[in-house]
Amino acid sequence: QVQLVESGGGLVQPGGSLRLSCAHSGSIFSINAMGWYRQAPGKERELVASITRGGPMNYADSVRGRFTISRDNAWNTVYLQMNSLKPEDTAVYYCNIFGRAKGSSYSGHYWGQGTQVTVSS
Repeated sequence: QVQLVESGGGLVQPGGSLRLSCAHSGSIFSINAMGWYRQAPGKERELVASITRGGPMNYADSVRGRFTISRDNAWNTVYLQMNSLKPEDTAVYYCNIFGRAKGSSYSGHYWGQGTQVTVSS
């Protein structure tokens, strides 16, 4: 069973930093992409940053230069370093991994449970 475990969310003041982590249980193979999405109240879920195998990292315009996505060498964990946080960054952040689960013939998207990030003074 695929399980993605997120951590690192919380309450931070404007200008502060947080680091999110997302680890899968080792049951996802042939990973082609890892990414972070966020959803603020009343808004649609949006892509924040992504990293693809053999490709460039992608960032939403609103976070470019402030957020950095990275991963470990084994593609087991994906991170999101968030600096210079703003109130408008407040949202639930979800990690996403595109790969093939153990026992499956097809690749698909797998989601974390979400972690709340609140930027407020």
